[in-house]
Amino acid sequence: MIQTRLGNLSDIFGVLKLQELNLYKNLSEEELKGGFVTTPFTAKQIEEIIEQQGLYVCVNEQENVIAYVFAGSWAYFSQWEIFNIMTSRFHNISFNNVQITTNNSFQYGPICIQKDYRGQGIINSIFETMRLFFVDKYPLSITFINNLNVISKRAHTHKLGWQVIDTFEFNNKTYIALAFDMTKNVL
Repeated sequence: MIQTRLGNLSDIFGVLKLQELNLYKNLSEEELKGGFVTTPFTAKQIEEIIEQQGLYVCVNEQENVIAYVFAGSWAYFSQWEIFNIMTSRFHNISFNNVQITTNNSFQYGPICIQKDYRGQGIINSIFETMRLFFVDKYPLSITFINNLNVISKRAHTHKLGWQVIDTFEFNNKTYIALAFDMTKNVL
């Protein structure tokens, strides 16, 4: 039976292993079509997000991590340049008639689901587990997706109901920024 829960220190190895198998730079052009993650995390960075209750995992019967999602404050994510570019654009962006700020939103993602488990509703389950924790703190969730990651775009806009709010360039790649109303249940 698959279980979705808050991540803990015993999940770090599983997260790193799943990340390595799905990291953009490690995949062939053909493999990229199946989806990928862009932002690599170290064990120390994962420990930090666990301390902030910002790692959510799905584990199978053997307690192997088959999916993970990160979520946290902009302060945590500021250690990666791409997130600073995103937040610098907030002054021009609103969502549902609300001006987006670093105080009323948080960064969701990356999310990664093991290939054999995709298409089984895990994205909804892990997202809802995370959403229930963050909904009382933040009315909005923001994320970005590499424009080449068609699978992730479709999953977020069709399965979860995220809306595209911006497009930007970083390291010669095009990204879309998306927003989500945290009061919406996705199950």
